[in-house]
Parts: sequence; structure tokens; C-alpha cells
Amino acid sequence: MGTVYLARSRGGRAVAVKVARPELAADPSFRERFRAEVAAARQVGGFHTAQVVDADPEADAPWLATAYIPGPTLSGLLAAEGPMDEEGLRALGAALAEALEAIHACGLVHRDLKPGNIVMAPDGPRVLDFGIARAVESTRLTATGSAFGTPGYLAPEQALGEEVTGAADVFALGAVLVAAAGGRPFGGGTPMGLMYRSVHEAPDLDAVPEALRGLVGRCLAKDPAERPTPDGLLDELMAGGGVGGMDTDLDGDSDSETGAGAASVLPAVAPVVPPAVTPSVTPSVTPDPRVTPFDALPVLGVAPAAAVPARTPAPEDAVPPRHSLPTRTAGVQDAVPASVPAPGALPVPHPPTFYVPPPPTAPPAPAPDFAAADRNSGIVVDGSGVVLHFFGEEAEFLWSEIGAVRYERVRRERVLRVVVTLYDGSVYDCELDGRRAARVDEWIRFLDPVLRHYLPA
Repeated sequence: MGTVYLARSRGGRAVAVKVARPELAADPSFRERFRAEVAAARQVGGFHTAQVVDADPEADAPWLATAYIPGPTLSGLLAAEGPMDEEGLRALGAALAEALEAIHACGLVHRDLKPGNIVMAPDGPRVLDFGIARAVESTRLTATGSAFGTPGYLAPEQALGEEVTGAADVFALGAVLVAAAGGRPFGGGTPMGLMYRSVHEAPDLDAVPEALRGLVGRCLAKDPAERPTPDGLLDELMAGGGVGGMDTDLDGDSDSETGAGAASVLPAVAPVVPPAVTPSVTPSVTPDPRVTPFDALPVLGVAPAAAVPARTPAPEDAVPPRHSLPTRTAGVQDAVPASVPAPGALPVPHPPTFYVPPPPTAPPAPAPDFAAADRNSGIVVDGSGVVLHFFGEEAEFLWSEIGAVRYERVRRERVLRVVVTLYDGSVYDCELDGRRAARVDEWIRFLDPVLRHYLPA
């Protein structure tokens, strides 16, 4: 949806700033979703989430600033160090259960818990990215087909477009634990295949230690009512011998106000620390904080230091896809992004104000995609082509062989039919039962621009 920058406030605080892409900022429906993301993120507290520092969803380029959490994502940590043992899995599961408790206590559902949205900070995991979170009582879709969640981690009710509750996050937590153990609960393959198996097939738990297999299996139950609550999950993980081999209070109150107990509960999941590099400083007439795109910036520690460790790029999630700030009123400094100043060059602290210049060139927009499914069929449209899924079987067509794709509403407008015509004259169709005309309308609203992108008139 945009670019994430590592920035400093005028007071020297490191923050992560998400800035929306210009083409999205011009879309009223996107702005509505972004406002909802900001509202959701502001509500959530607790140790295992990232605090919102400031935001402006009404800016020309909407932005959201959160506390910067140093450390690799869980997917990056697993790629660097391999699967976790039982102790590490218990610690991870307990931390995520606490995060979900905080999220659900605000009446929210995260809906996209996965290794790429979990940062393994030195003092414990943090759950990030509330981009598709929504209020529990809401019945509206909050994003495009990709907002179902991430195939391989999304619950059956999410894949089917049914009512989503906090139990869907517990399902995702179970899938995360399988991935952290070195497995894939629903195998690999296309997004639609993963969605189908999450609805119809039992998860593969072979990689999970036997002592945790039953608990993880209940998290991945098809029926939301059969899954444990985050509180119950936390109780079971603690009852299995403590977290991290310790009897430490997970809130960290047993040691000090700074949470020393919480900082010591994850010995098995310490982040990878790459070699240190010395940041450069670009002088200017007025010493303002600067930023660069997150992927190109050295990672900053929370406390000032003489050297700043470099950031190790995080690989893709454990289940890969099929293919691969401005202030509200003060304005943006029109300068080319430069390295973040060394701690000694920081200006005198002032109230938080973020100077985030736009990147010199707009980042390439990701290829649009669409995904929808009912209990028996599914459709994926992306940069490679169209995939139709029928009762466990898939038919995949590349854009180079597709002559036309059309869609229509049938059966009292409660069913979406998509028809693919190939250059050789072959015709294939797939029907999705939306159950409600409003759901079919939502599908079409997101499908139509994707088809126009790949098959312009």
C-alpha cells in the first residue's frame, strides 16, 4: 500500500512511518480504509504491539507513524536460524496470545497475523500492521481480495467471506506456530489451493513437537467455536512448564517497572545482529532529521550508540506467494532523502514533528490481484493470469493464452460467474456463491479494475 520509512522525530525518537502511494491516496475508499487502520491501531495497547505515535489520514499522502521496533521479522529469523524448539514455540505462542488479548479487548480482529507481521524484538515479539483489522461488529469488507488475509494463515471463515471473529486470529496463531516449527500447515502451491485446503483438509502438524501438537491442532480447528481463546491458550502454554523455561510473569512486573522479566522470556528467539556500520551524515543549512526508504537504511537502536547496526533484509513469509511524515500543517521539507543523522547531530528536542520528504521517484506499484472463494470454488486473478478452482481441482491460464474474461451475476444476482475464453476458442467458467447480492457486488467492485488492468479494452 505504500513505503515504510525509518525516521526520527525532532526530539530524536526513532519511528516507523508508513506513507501511502499517491495513486491510493486519490482513492476515497482507500482513505476510508486507512482511517479505519489508524483508528484500530490507536486503540490497541499492550506490551506486544507497536504504539501509534501520530498519523494524518487526511494528508495529501496519508501517513501513520508508530514506535520503531528494532529486530527481524519472524520470517527473517526463521530463515536465518531455522525452526524453533518447543521452548521457543511456547514463548512465541504466549507472547502472541497476549497480543491478541490486547487486540480483542478493543473489539478488534487483526485478520492478518503471519510471520511477516511479527517483529522479534530483543525483549519479545511485537504484532504489527493493522491494515486490514476491523471492528468485530462491522460487516463491511475493508479492502480488496488480498484483504482476506494471507493464504496459509487465514481461517476457513475468512476464506469463505463469512463472519470473522477473534477466533480467526487464533487460527492464524496456530498456523504461525506450525511455520515457526519448520512446517506448513496447508502445504504450498497457489493461493487458491492454500485457501481450499484450509477449508477442507486437516492441517499437517508433523513439524510441531508432540507436546504442543494437540493445542496447535485445536487452534486450527475448522469450527471457530472449537478453538481456544487467547486467554485459554496462554494458560495451556504456561501449564506446560513455563515460558522460556522460567516462571516469569509475562507482564514483566516481577522484576521491575521496565519489564525485565518480559525481556528475558525469549532466549530461544533472539534477533540476528549483523555487523555494525557507521552512518553517514549529509550536512544542510538547518539540521533537520531525514529519512530514507526502510530497506536502504541502517537499523537504529533504541538508545544512542556510536555505531548503528545494519538491517538484514527479511525474506518472504514462510508460505510464499505464487509469484513473486509529513506534518498535518507544517508541510514537507523538499529535500532528497539522506542518511539519518548520527545521535550527536540531533537537534534540540521539540514536540514530535515528522519531516518525511517524498522519495525521489515513486516506488513501482505492485501488480493488482483479486481472490474470492466459496465452499467449493475459487478464483484468483493476478499478474500471471487466471486460476479457476473447482472442488479441489485447478485450471490455470496465462495472460498470453487468454483472449477474454467476462463476468456476470446469475441466480438472483447472488452468484458470480466468471468466464475465461482462450485464443484457441476454449471456454471455461467458474461460479462463486456469494449468498447475498451485496457480497457479489463487492466482488465485482474489486474484480473489475483488476481485469481492466490486465485486459484493457
